[in-house]
Amino acid sequence: MTDIPFPEFQERLEKALDALGMRADHVRIPALLGYLQQLRHWNKAYNLTAVRDPAKMLVQHVFDSLAIVPELRARWPRRDLRVADMGSGAGLPGIILAICQPEWSVVCVDAVGKKTAFIRQAAGVLGLKNVRAEHGRIEAMDSLRADLVISRAFASLSDFVRVAAHHRAPGGTMLAMKGLDPVAERAALEADTGWFVKSAVELSVPEMDARRCLLELDSSPEGTP
Repeated sequence: MTDIPFPEFQERLEKALDALGMRADHVRIPALLGYLQQLRHWNKAYNLTAVRDPAKMLVQHVFDSLAIVPELRARWPRRDLRVADMGSGAGLPGIILAICQPEWSVVCVDAVGKKTAFIRQAAGVLGLKNVRAEHGRIEAMDSLRADLVISRAFASLSDFVRVAAHHRAPGGTMLAMKGLDPVAERAALEADTGWFVKSAVELSVPEMDARRCLLELDSSPEGTP
């Protein structure tokens, strides 16, 4: 089914988790490798990601998604957290969060049916009871009332707010995973929507030289809800 070198990838995952301060999550490695195996297999038919090399998938998708876990755990320690992953694609970061936080409830939303079909398939194979996939246009769906509404390489900050802000529960938080801190997008966000970047956390992704950040968005009193 796959050409993934499991012993090598297991060792790399162990080192990555240690670097992120997630040593206790070594128990999650079989599930993380199982997800990567599913992604590698189904990508051939479903074109889920442009990344074809499993070694690059490991870093650019799995490690990149893992990098936000320590920050989320520290800031939102609730066990019953509800998370909505917008424009989830192949379930990133949603499935990775669900693996690492089995007590959280994660909804992966995407407008492409084959991608939500893959998320259901992968969640079923991995036995993830805390994941569900929703197929549809984000802006047209009823509110998911999530505590965390998150996106990874999904849209500009302004577009993210426009289509997804109504999915927040009262008191919920909007989070955007980005590469370099997007100065122009920040300016457009404030000018066009009345929202702003409340905080920015620089992320260190194991085995990756490129810079990454996690932005928390909030609305001014006159901002678009």
